[in-house]
Amino acid sequence: MHRRTVPTSLAAAAVVAVLAGCAAGGNGSGGAEGSSDPVTFICTPQEDWCQLVASEFTSATGIRADYVRLSGGEAVARLSATGDSPEFDAWFGGGAEGHLAADEAGFIEPYTSPNAERIADEYKDPDGRWTGVYVGALSFCSNTDVLDEIGAKAPTSWQDLLDPKFKANVAMAHPGTSGTAYQALWTEVDLNDGDQDAALAYFTKLHSNILQYSKSGSAPGQMAGRGEVATGVIFAQDCQKFINEGFTNLTTTFPKEGTGYEVGAVSLLANARNPEGAKAFIDWTLTAEAQDLAATVGSYSVPTNPDATLTDDMVDLDEVTLEPVDLDDAGAARTELVARFDTEVAPAPKE
Repeated sequence: MHRRTVPTSLAAAAVVAVLAGCAAGGNGSGGAEGSSDPVTFICTPQEDWCQLVASEFTSATGIRADYVRLSGGEAVARLSATGDSPEFDAWFGGGAEGHLAADEAGFIEPYTSPNAERIADEYKDPDGRWTGVYVGALSFCSNTDVLDEIGAKAPTSWQDLLDPKFKANVAMAHPGTSGTAYQALWTEVDLNDGDQDAALAYFTKLHSNILQYSKSGSAPGQMAGRGEVATGVIFAQDCQKFINEGFTNLTTTFPKEGTGYEVGAVSLLANARNPEGAKAFIDWTLTAEAQDLAATVGSYSVPTNPDATLTDDMVDLDEVTLEPVDLDDAGAARTELVARFDTEVAPAPKE
């Protein structure tokens, strides 16, 4: 991998050229090219990235793609609601622990893409239940003007968020609806050597400083950008996106004790109506060309394909203290731990 800035116009031109080649004989589209059956996928990243993924996959393969945007928690709930009559063929994005929770409930069909050979072992499941397409580090996204008003500095530790100066000035999503927030919850479990009681005790203390639990994991960054709170707990790539979109009073910091990270995954859903189209979709998402699309719409997560381009807007993971994540444990504990958060800390936001 290499790190450089990609001008949007040049990136778009390169993408068009690459995808034209894919359509003509391309890379990773499998035997489903030109299929008349659409692929319908759950998409968990931000809307503009979802739109681009759907349209460019269709351009590359000739397979029509439809999607429904759902957060990680919403995706698992939607899959549970549909039962044996699935609406979707694949799930793109959202933390791997969410895909593992779906697998625990019987909603994942293992599939090892031939393109997964290019992905590092730590970013894929050995049994093919999920394969990583991007990595994101959890961060504090703070409004420097609001920090000045409350007499606080940008937080650089989890303990900083407990400072009374931050009363009603922190926003985060609810772990029952957001993979981002569940990552924050599980990070505290890891930092407390697997002690879930200690993690929940931390969030009980933090609760008085929380202005609002949002449904979406990125919404707290927008709240910080608008000056509604001092700090939002979100992934760093989302904070950078908001900065580039005009919220220039935002700054990104990381907790020194260690921060959780998300491996955004793609997976094949059980009982898919178009399994071959879904496999072609998964194959395509693992290519460098597909992963390079994210930065063109301001999604600055770190791609997992080593041939993809790293830009200056992406976090240098070597410079952040990452807390090792046991994704299997995080996925297996999700349902029970979220239920405890809902009961012991705060109920999930309603529609």
